[in-house]
Amino acid sequence: MELQTFRLPYFAGCRYFQRRSILRRQFCTKRSGFSISCSYSLDKDPLIEKLTDARVIYSVAPAMGHNQEAHPESYLRVPAIVSALEKAELTSKFRGSEIIELQDFKPASPDDIANVHSKAYVAGLEKAMDQASEQGIIYIEGSGPTYATATTFQESLVAAGAGLALIDSVVMSQPGMLVAASNCSQNPPTGFALIRPPGHHAIPKGPMGFCVFGNVAIAARHAQLVHGLKRVFIVDFDVHHGNGTNDAFYDDPDIYFLSTHQDGSYPGTGKIDEIGHGDGEGTTLNLPLPGGSGDISMRTVFDEVIVPSAQRFKPDIILVSAGYDAHVLDPLGSLQFTTGTYYTLASNIKELAKDLCGGRCVFFLEGGYNLDSLSYSVTDSFRAFLGEKSLASEFDNPAILYEEPSTKVKQAIQRVKHIHSL
Repeated sequence: MELQTFRLPYFAGCRYFQRRSILRRQFCTKRSGFSISCSYSLDKDPLIEKLTDARVIYSVAPAMGHNQEAHPESYLRVPAIVSALEKAELTSKFRGSEIIELQDFKPASPDDIANVHSKAYVAGLEKAMDQASEQGIIYIEGSGPTYATATTFQESLVAAGAGLALIDSVVMSQPGMLVAASNCSQNPPTGFALIRPPGHHAIPKGPMGFCVFGNVAIAARHAQLVHGLKRVFIVDFDVHHGNGTNDAFYDDPDIYFLSTHQDGSYPGTGKIDEIGHGDGEGTTLNLPLPGGSGDISMRTVFDEVIVPSAQRFKPDIILVSAGYDAHVLDPLGSLQFTTGTYYTLASNIKELAKDLCGGRCVFFLEGGYNLDSLSYSVTDSFRAFLGEKSLASEFDNPAILYEEPSTKVKQAIQRVKHIHSL
């Protein structure tokens, strides 16, 4: 079967998608709120026809030059995932147009990055590349764990650009797309940005915790500014709190940030009473989970916290900071997620997007440092996107799990439901 990689002539924020956004605005009439009714259709556009046939669209940005020996956030992470996808025959080579890998997308521009990060930080990091070229590796977070090599700036732009290209592709897969979910195609492809460096710790003023640029935050702003998707719902299930995303939108009523993370883990933020500020009060939800929380806990959290929060917010798109370091085998966390947990999360989030926002949903790789559990879990997430049976039982070992702290989990859920009136 012919390889169905997909080359974008332009990418996020460039002329191609701007032209189509302008066409839509010209041919669309505003209704109540932000619903839009369109009489112009792009159904016959060959680019759109390729996208509408897809079930999964993914992009790959492995940042092979951004690496430090023995560092857990290594250049082996994304290649391990790609290799597992190939072995499982979950790529374009085996699935044809059902699975598309975006290629030749352009890096994000400094202006894209500056929608979230300070221009001083962006310019300063670019300038620091000269020092990195001389020294090989420099630390860009004081004495912290975030390093840079001579290629870090450019490869971080590529990672962010891979996410923006997926936002564009998922949106453009819906011919005659309307912002109102009820008027949209309900089954667009799900996007997954297999990228590094990760992003959810990067604060507006600088890097943090292995993260350089806030990939999911930059994509959220892009969805708003380029595609008019005003209300963005971000789910972060990394074992660590996504403090950078939290801070970027803490006072923004149009971006809802919901994080589940291990209580007491790095970086020590994400307390349950951190709910947003000013106009954004109530659109930040943090749920620290006690160590040992696993599949049962997360299923309950999804049903009792994530679903009602999203239903009340009524998003136009759902973005996911997909951290696979909550896996029981991961060396940097103490939760008990399994590959089956991640399959269920991927399947449920896809269905939630289908119910609330026309299926528009893009995942962004964050953590995950055991290469086996990372690659198996991402592969099973792809199966979930395709609506296929999980093969988690071939990898997961129930014998290593122990009893979850159900009482503490229940107390945390009840408290967050009380705080947010869920």
